[in-house]
Amino acid sequence: MARMPSADRRRQLTEAAIRVMTRDGVAGTTTRSVTAEAGVSLSVFHYCFDSKQALLEAVIATITEHSVAVVREAIRPRATLHETIRAGFQAYRDHVAAHPGEHMLTYELTQYALRRPGFEHLARRQYELYSAAYTELLDRLCRQADIQLRVPTQVLARYLAATTDGLTLNLLVLGEDGITEILDLITDHVTGLTATPGPGPTGER
Repeated sequence: MARMPSADRRRQLTEAAIRVMTRDGVAGTTTRSVTAEAGVSLSVFHYCFDSKQALLEAVIATITEHSVAVVREAIRPRATLHETIRAGFQAYRDHVAAHPGEHMLTYELTQYALRRPGFEHLARRQYELYSAAYTELLDRLCRQADIQLRVPTQVLARYLAATTDGLTLNLLVLGEDGITEILDLITDHVTGLTATPGPGPTGER
């Protein structure tokens, strides 16, 4: 087996775990099935992860980053702020459409963690990561577009996490029916929660 830095080996095992969990479910995933998918020995797994909880936390963080990466790329400055925000939501929608199993897995991970004694903190960590991801994206958007938010960043970040949580489930269950109108509505709402810096106390011109 080729030598690999431990961080790279952890990523390899985490991605393998995501594939196995997407295929077999969280409860049906074992360390043996993960190592078989990754093509490594059990000893390598136990060197990288000291528990199933540690693996699940890495899976949650990695899945979140998969989605954030495409949105981060999509919200580069465009002709208008509305177009920039709309592109971010579209990129997220496209990721759900391209990787439905991975997004279904996020809900299964939440339920698994909430129902299994001692794992509840993983569900909380999952949603903290969602809020942190949106905080990063909002800060990036504000810097790029030179705008301010009319509500606290942490509040809007948590709101967006809840909104896209429902949006994802809607896409997985109902498909594309009406999704364009929904994305337009969400974009209108978020754009309305921004303001261009100015002399007024709220940043309005």
